[in-house]
Amino acid sequence: MKIIGLPYKINQDVISPNFIEGVLKEIHLFKDVVLASKPCVIKASPKSDMAVVWVDIWDSQSGSSAKNIINCYFNIGRFIATIKGTNMNPGVPQCKNCWKWGHLTLSCCSHISRCAKCYGAHITKHHREKAWCCMENKKANHSATKEGKPCPHIFKCMNCKGDHQADSYSCPYWRNHFNREWHGRKQQELFQK
Repeated sequence: MKIIGLPYKINQDVISPNFIEGVLKEIHLFKDVVLASKPCVIKASPKSDMAVVWVDIWDSQSGSSAKNIINCYFNIGRFIATIKGTNMNPGVPQCKNCWKWGHLTLSCCSHISRCAKCYGAHITKHHREKAWCCMENKKANHSATKEGKPCPHIFKCMNCKGDHQADSYSCPYWRNHFNREWHGRKQQELFQK
């Protein structure tokens, strides 16, 4: 579903998914609703000062929770927000096999599963046991990452080359996963290289 009628910025700061989560927790309409993922905040249009907030919720097969809140209103300050129904998952999919955007895991052509953290040839769940950066390497005088400790190295996103793993909410690809035009431009840029 989407929420419209909210400003893109409050006090000169772009509204964040965490801010939206906090607001929704305080609204009586959402008291029995569980978010399935972080809300996605995008500008309503490039020159607009308003936002569209995409929200994915856990719901029954009949969609009873969504039906109870669609077309309802709530206030945030002087703004009146409206909850609208949308097609289920209108965003660009991210493959959980190769971690690239634009295709489903079931239709992935890669013969090797990749790690979202280091893009190594292993699934993310086995990162600690299989990744060169977390395994012990006596030749390089590198000890293994201790059990229960986070990986000490910086991850590299294989999509944007940023310092995060491929499934991070801070990735520009994820922040634009509802923007098919943006993903289309990125795809064109890759083919032109």
